[in-house]
Amino acid sequence: MSAGDLDIRSGGVVAVDTASLRAAADRLAATAEELDVVGGVFRRAVSSIESVPRAETVRALARAQYARDRAARLADETRRIASRLVELAAVFETVELRAERLAAEAARDWAAVERIDARLVVLEREHPKAVLQASWEELARTATWAGSLVGEGSSLAQWLFPGGAAAGGLLLWGFTAGLRTVGAGTVGRGARLTGPAQPVVVREIAAAGGRRPPATLAAAAQRIPSTDGGRVRVERYAMPDGSRQYAVYVRGTTGGGAREAFDMTSNLQLYGGEQAASYEAAVAALHDAGAGPGDVVHAFGHSQGAMVAARLAVDGDFDTRTLVTFGAPVDAEVGEGTLSVAVRHRDDPVVALAGGGYDGGVGSPGSFVAERTIDPMLSAADADPLTAHHMTTYRETAAMLDSSGDPRMATVRERLAQLGAAASVEVREYAVERADPEPDAPSCR
Repeated sequence: MSAGDLDIRSGGVVAVDTASLRAAADRLAATAEELDVVGGVFRRAVSSIESVPRAETVRALARAQYARDRAARLADETRRIASRLVELAAVFETVELRAERLAAEAARDWAAVERIDARLVVLEREHPKAVLQASWEELARTATWAGSLVGEGSSLAQWLFPGGAAAGGLLLWGFTAGLRTVGAGTVGRGARLTGPAQPVVVREIAAAGGRRPPATLAAAAQRIPSTDGGRVRVERYAMPDGSRQYAVYVRGTTGGGAREAFDMTSNLQLYGGEQAASYEAAVAALHDAGAGPGDVVHAFGHSQGAMVAARLAVDGDFDTRTLVTFGAPVDAEVGEGTLSVAVRHRDDPVVALAGGGYDGGVGSPGSFVAERTIDPMLSAADADPLTAHHMTTYRETAAMLDSSGDPRMATVRERLAQLGAAASVEVREYAVERADPEPDAPSCR
């Protein structure tokens, strides 16, 4: 399938590029070596400070020790992820070879059978556990896990906390911690967030974008906040029958200080099923706009915002009728009353965090998954390996869906047309801050 093609489906298996998985593992291994070097710098700094103890160096010593220990943990976790990717590549290669062998046998191509058997022997010798996992029963559950993990490891780190290359180690730690904690990246029906609430303060700011209900999916995607201040946008619709409905648009991860609600901490908390400031922000914004328990909500989100939107659909007290996600790192098992539209790019490494998702379709009739590949030639050497995750590219995909003749888009058009019939629309956009910020962690500069 070419980069311009768009696949709309209810579920199923996606192709896995094993060479890309191994390339990602190589990149992670190289990153681990770089982290070893960083750790060495801080080990020497600790030794130097300890050799001349003074009262004024106590804080500097604590920061250096923190950075030294974190670098060591990062290097270890990076190597573990690299090893896991290598094993995953072996699993998927084995599955592919088995399928090729069946086809070769059917065609009585004995030379191909011999070649495939030789490769299977090598895989079994080098990756015995991976070969055991590569059964047809496992395929349905794991085929999407890592199917889109074609970017380098640092790409995922950039998503978790886009603070630049200097923060790469901390970012990668966040990514591996998230995988280690939860694994699959699915949100079950009725799942509830755990842990203490993360209090936030929402502040209304000037709203950007249209003031009428979105007429297309691309128009809805355009309303997800992208300005420096905006985090959540809420539209309140007064319907002709006197009822009210709401649309909420939630942005993805962004950098910031201790008060940033859409940061790495919120990413990991949401991915791990814990209360997060970004989720609290969306709920608070809806409440401020007048939404209460049981009110109809249509949720749109990108990246971390997609996780927030998914949680509103399965965990919130609202009647979420529509869930549209762009580049979501989780797959939510929404109920039959929710239209679910998941827009994904195969070469978006963040999408791989969904860890396989659900085998069957989720949501109401008409729900679907839309996928395409942005750049099949993308590699770790590219200037921006996260191109496929940017909201700009997802807006382009949304426009392609609007132009599609696929009958499943009819349900989306009907839903948007219902909102278009609103008698009036009130638009609010919100900036968000943590109410009780955590102290700044030491930074490596």
